[in-house]
Amino acid sequence: MNRLDEIYEEYDFLDADDRYRLLIDLGRELPEMPDALKNDATLVRGCSASVWVYPTQNDDGGLNFLADSNASITKGIIALVLLSVQGKSASDISKINITEKLIPFNLTAQLSSNRTQGIPNMIALIQETAQRYM
Repeated sequence: MNRLDEIYEEYDFLDADDRYRLLIDLGRELPEMPDALKNDATLVRGCSASVWVYPTQNDDGGLNFLADSNASITKGIIALVLLSVQGKSASDISKINITEKLIPFNLTAQLSSNRTQGIPNMIALIQETAQRYM
């Protein structure tokens, strides 16, 4: 079982308030993103909160993403999105349907439209980044 599945098992049993807390905790687990990387080039467009995503490549060619947001729940959402791609090759990432992997979380029903409107843009940025590394 992968980490995303494990998180979903926990998420599925929680009430709305605890789901918010889980997302916030996921955001806190993200590695620190240096302020110098939080700029216009790494900003995800179309999000109500500021979200930055920066790719790095590990020694075996897999992609890892640093990410941050100025909103705790949004930071948790980007952390959830990244769980499906962290460390995978650009080729593998380009084949992953991230949206499909998030369906069980039913984020659009759990969170306000302001919090979820940027998710497609986060996913698009990750997919576009993977294409550039291929």
